[in-house]
Amino acid sequence: MENSAVILLSGGIDSATTAAIAIERGFRLHALTFRYGQKHDVEISSAGALADFFRVERHVLIDIPAGIFRSALTDGSIPVRKNGEPGRPGDIPDTYVPARNILFLSYALAYAESAGASRIFIGATAVDYSGYPDCRPEFFEAFQAMADRGTRAGVSGGRIVIETPIIAMGKAEIIRAGARLGVDYTLTHSCYDPAPGGPACGACDSCIIRKNGFREAGLPDPTRYR
Repeated sequence: MENSAVILLSGGIDSATTAAIAIERGFRLHALTFRYGQKHDVEISSAGALADFFRVERHVLIDIPAGIFRSALTDGSIPVRKNGEPGRPGDIPDTYVPARNILFLSYALAYAESAGASRIFIGATAVDYSGYPDCRPEFFEAFQAMADRGTRAGVSGGRIVIETPIIAMGKAEIIRAGARLGVDYTLTHSCYDPAPGGPACGACDSCIIRKNGFREAGLPDPTRYR
């Protein structure tokens, strides 16, 4: 199934744009979305809307026990950093979710090998991001090496390729690329700390990056802020 791919669909700008890029390249998509106790679980609804928008072959929602992760995104006792509040130089922010992409990609690898898909797409970027170690090129290179050695597909010469098409793009470039491909960004969600009902806080790192991205792209921001 050379034209079949698995995409990690979070409901945000990056995964939506990555899905559009994969479709433009001729891939039929199977989407995985994860519920892991995140405070911003409104993103799951956004992922579902995007799955319908892109007409994916199958959309699978995977539950990971909430108690596994300690992060500002999952633990009510840890506040989400707001208004560019600085941490210590070199610190990884509290919104980092331990080993999240390792787990997500492992599920995607199992699904891809089972379904016979040749690619896994993930909307990671190492430009406008919060400094998470599992969003960097060297992480994906290491995961690819592991996948090549630890799967039947990999050792049999039918490797499953990890695709990161936006990893070197800034947010404005990502948004412009998605707009060119017809992505409906009204369906996406980025905020780490939304109000009840889903309005974005407008002040967390993710909201700030999103707002700046639309402004620099010269496009209206469709986000509903509280």
